[in-house]
Amino acid sequence: MPEYQNIFTRVQVRAPAHLGTAPEVDEIFERENLTTFSYWIGKFGNAQIGPIYLGTWGVISLLFGIAAFEIIGLNMWASVDWDPVQFIRQLFWLALEPPSAEYGLAFPPMNEGGWWLIAGLFLTISIIAWWIRLYTRARTLGLGTHVAWAFAAAIWLFLVLGFFRPLLMGSWSEAVPFGVFPHLDWTAAFSMRYGNLFYNPFHMLSIVFLYGSVLLFAMHGATILAVSRYGGDRELEQITDRGTASERAALFWRWTMGFNATMESIHRWAWWFAVLTPLTGGIGILLTGTVVDNWYLWGVNHGLVPTYPEVWPPVADPASGGAP
Repeated sequence: MPEYQNIFTRVQVRAPAHLGTAPEVDEIFERENLTTFSYWIGKFGNAQIGPIYLGTWGVISLLFGIAAFEIIGLNMWASVDWDPVQFIRQLFWLALEPPSAEYGLAFPPMNEGGWWLIAGLFLTISIIAWWIRLYTRARTLGLGTHVAWAFAAAIWLFLVLGFFRPLLMGSWSEAVPFGVFPHLDWTAAFSMRYGNLFYNPFHMLSIVFLYGSVLLFAMHGATILAVSRYGGDRELEQITDRGTASERAALFWRWTMGFNATMESIHRWAWWFAVLTPLTGGIGILLTGTVVDNWYLWGVNHGLVPTYPEVWPPVADPASGGAP
């Protein structure tokens, strides 16, 4: 029966391709109306693919993004002497490193960090152009700009790691390398260098919002799936004309935890929790090394963490000439 749905089933409704509204195209590239359908994509979302509208800012974003991707990839390939087998084998370990500390904020030779600076510039232009595309498309279609500002929160963290903090520290060497495992290694070394990032209160907030986002999205997704047999997936209708799906969902959460979010407010909860994850994380990174040099000692001084008892003899600090 189509009205019986569980976590494993999804009813796919197939209709003629929907081209949406006809926005006022104010750019040099016309929107193509090419559409197709995919059964397997329909398992995860709407089966219709297209129409796609890039526009001027979309084309700029793709061009600079591809250029940054090529610069990073070719430098990684060059680092294994252009061996395709080793490139594939070591791909997750390869990196395009930022300039060394000796160059500060100056432009270094190309093979000593110059390519990293150019790739970072192109990637930043690509991301900002994509943000402009998101914002202008939303305004043209008469939508709110919530998606663009959520993306801006992620861009904030990206700029803190690769631009704002290195600028404040006076060296591009403080930035993150391009690469999978080298980026993770940078994160671990960064935490150890500054006394364990877990004692950074903004890092704590970021983790709270990260886990909170996971919980809220899981609760919301599960709730809608649970009441989809009553039309709960048509949330706009449930917002304006509350039906049995909303009533049952509300009753469930009142029984479970004493109160319920509405079909509309749960999205605000989830949006804020998700957006505050990179916002607070970026603040914590920006303060590290610029305001606070050791988060563990900062936590001890501010009563955040207890001091550990002296169990072992004092360890000599090599930097102090052997003094404990």
